[in-house]
Amino acid sequence: MTADNPLIPEENHDDLLTMEAPFIQTEIPGPRGRALVAEDHDWVSHSYIKEYPLVVHRARGAVVEDVDGNRYLDFMGGVGVATLGHSPPEVVEAIKAQADRFLHICGTDFYYSSMSRLAKTLAALAPGKDKKMVYFGNSGAEVIEAAIKLARYRTRRPHLLAFHGAFHGRTYGALSLTSSKVAQRRGFAPFLPGVHHVPYAYCYRCPYGKTYPSCDVYCADVIERTLLNSMVPPDEVAAIFVEPVQGEGGYIVPPAEFHQKLRAMADRHGILLVADEVQSGMGRTGKMFAMEHYDVVCDMVVTAKGLSSGMPLGALIAREDIMTWGRGSHGSTYGGNPVSCESALATIHGLQNGVLEHGADVGAHLAEHLQALKEKHPLIGDVRGKGLMQGIELVSDPVSREPADAEADQVIQMAFQKGLLLLPCGESVIRFSPPLVITHEQIDRGMQILDEVLTAVEKTMG
Repeated sequence: MTADNPLIPEENHDDLLTMEAPFIQTEIPGPRGRALVAEDHDWVSHSYIKEYPLVVHRARGAVVEDVDGNRYLDFMGGVGVATLGHSPPEVVEAIKAQADRFLHICGTDFYYSSMSRLAKTLAALAPGKDKKMVYFGNSGAEVIEAAIKLARYRTRRPHLLAFHGAFHGRTYGALSLTSSKVAQRRGFAPFLPGVHHVPYAYCYRCPYGKTYPSCDVYCADVIERTLLNSMVPPDEVAAIFVEPVQGEGGYIVPPAEFHQKLRAMADRHGILLVADEVQSGMGRTGKMFAMEHYDVVCDMVVTAKGLSSGMPLGALIAREDIMTWGRGSHGSTYGGNPVSCESALATIHGLQNGVLEHGADVGAHLAEHLQALKEKHPLIGDVRGKGLMQGIELVSDPVSREPADAEADQVIQMAFQKGLLLLPCGESVIRFSPPLVITHEQIDRGMQILDEVLTAVEKTMG
């Protein structure tokens, strides 16, 4: 048993990669799991979602094991965080080596090589030829906050545009941009002033009742025709915050013209275009940054999650001529922590040495499976995504497209009991964001389980 927790046995964790998964040997959660769930309930804030009672003991690659010895296939990857898989050896070694040198100095006040090396690396990776600079925080929400401040500082304009269904974080500025679920905002008003929301390019449920491509991407044009002509002077808008692929809103992939028209509109009015790549960046969609799919270069890029394989880190990447705020105007005690920076450098190295291409290949394999399941199961109304950022939208009727939110929850809970880890998003969407190192065989096994669960749920619908 370990010294800090008598419920967890000691063992060599590297064997997990060669063990059968899924493998369920107890009820879920088992006795050890139930004890830890009860302890969590007594002492941990109840604000956390806790999708299902998964009590993690260890994880490697795309396999997770709970404290009762049950093993699962991970198709959610810590919501896109486990880029190279869980505890990849090269990242773990980089973390250990840096921890042995020093844990913290505070990059706000002093210097160390890993911060500047990572900044230089990210500046080179981000789309666009102009020189860029990087600000580091601890999370996606923190660097969204930084982007809000920088946009207003640089432009001296008060207003910000965001989209229905957007998720940019839960701190006050980020939450003011967020509009994916009312539960995230209930009870917390008033929010940051000057934030305006407009419909996203959600073609499966077009808010204007139009059809792509005959619509000519009306949802992008109408922003200028209505909001900027009647309510918000365009010369008072500092920035447009947009997700290349909307994450929490439902893994929504817009037409390329949507982002291209946003870029053109921003250019016409001197508005900064900010890409929130917190969930879609770092190879998740088959390219280093999702905006590359649309041939759009943004003024700022925000990334986190998959950047550092689970270590707390977020980055705001902006053109040098935009990042003009002065000394002491913004900072973070732990942002750009040296251990997190080394983890990120090792993660990027892995992406550049075959993982990015592998993720794109396995993502195409996953997409083929999901399309085949759509043909078989009327519960699936839409399949969409890029790379290993895929989603299926469940509907109670394929004609009316009524969201099947209860059925989506059933699928997720039943899949968990069979050893497949999934997460929801949107109103009735199941997302797939496994580690980029997941194998074709693991995708096949996960899809077999999903097929079984969809069949069982459809039988309960009559």
